[in-house]
Amino acid sequence: MRIVVTGASGYVGRHIVPRLADSGADLLLVGRDAAKLRRSFPGHKACDYSDLAESAKGYSTLVHLAVLNSNSAAPEAEFLKTNVEEAVKVAEMARLAGIRTFINVSSVHALDPRRKSFYALSKRMAAREIRPGDGMAVVHLYLPYVYEPGFKTRLRLAGKLPAPFGGLAFQAATSLKATVSVSRIADFITGLETADLEGSQRSVILSDGQRGNKVFHFVRRTLDLAFAVVVLGFLWWFFLLVWVLVRLDSPGPGLFLQERVGKDGKSFTCYKFRSMRTGTVQAGTHEVGPDAVTRLGSWLRKSKIDELPQVINLIRNDMSLIGPRPCLPSQVELIAERTRRGVMHVKPGITGLSQVNGVDMRDPYRLARSDADYLALQSLALDLRIVVATVSGREPVLCTR
Repeated sequence: MRIVVTGASGYVGRHIVPRLADSGADLLLVGRDAAKLRRSFPGHKACDYSDLAESAKGYSTLVHLAVLNSNSAAPEAEFLKTNVEEAVKVAEMARLAGIRTFINVSSVHALDPRRKSFYALSKRMAAREIRPGDGMAVVHLYLPYVYEPGFKTRLRLAGKLPAPFGGLAFQAATSLKATVSVSRIADFITGLETADLEGSQRSVILSDGQRGNKVFHFVRRTLDLAFAVVVLGFLWWFFLLVWVLVRLDSPGPGLFLQERVGKDGKSFTCYKFRSMRTGTVQAGTHEVGPDAVTRLGSWLRKSKIDELPQVINLIRNDMSLIGPRPCLPSQVELIAERTRRGVMHVKPGITGLSQVNGVDMRDPYRLARSDADYLALQSLALDLRIVVATVSGREPVLCTR
């Protein structure tokens, strides 16, 4: 492996370089002061940007970490110069050197359209300007909060506690926001060495995820049950009223029971207030004509009240409050895309990131990608934002790439 790294003197670079070296990579470090880089990383080759096109010949991957970060008080012009103009120049020099894969590293903050900082705006502009070509693939790599295994960061408290408590403290901290370890970043970079990207362009959100976070799942399950108990305890009369109105509005039952695909592809019965006429074909909402929807059903759907009986599914542990919307067994294309992206490993939700961002089942590929983005950025803080967006009707919570 022969890898070029710019911005090696920054926080991520300082921790990534040793791990890439430990994996056997031959590294070329690039910066404004090559001599300083050689002193900081003894034994590694270094050059300045003026020599990049020549020195990088024979290398296969370039990791662009050089950036003017969000904590800088520099004017907008400096952000545009560093994060856009210079990034585009580095990409062009990489192309001239014969680099096969250009990895443009950004923070996930750049994906949030609500963020109007000079950093976020400039990184979004750079992602549009840096293009693949002449055999060079471009990977836009978006990272959440980055930590290193020694916890020598703002999570240092977890590193000072005894192992069992330290592990729980770390899980509690990382349940609040998405994180990624420098080791995972290094593994991702080295893994691209064997990938066949063939001059393509792709965007990747890399994180540790919450799959193994026991604190996160305990809190989520507790909140799911609490929500279900509160809704049933205080709104049982409203459930009864809606059930009666549905029965009076059109012939048929008050509740609609439908088979849906849940976690790990297992089927379950999903409960909803009936909003369509009895006998309507079993299909996705977007595949059913407006004539099939009852008068009351139209209002139930618009207000999301038809989803309220899914608190039964929360109690039965079929669903969670937040997660990808469950699909029908007949939606094989969506199931295949979700399976490929690991989305089927989580419980479906009553609401989710895709729904508040206006992404529905009309486009299975885009929906599965949006669901995968949610898994990569999953945290208690993001779930809270999704709940607020669902109730208030605000959107988007996060850019769907």
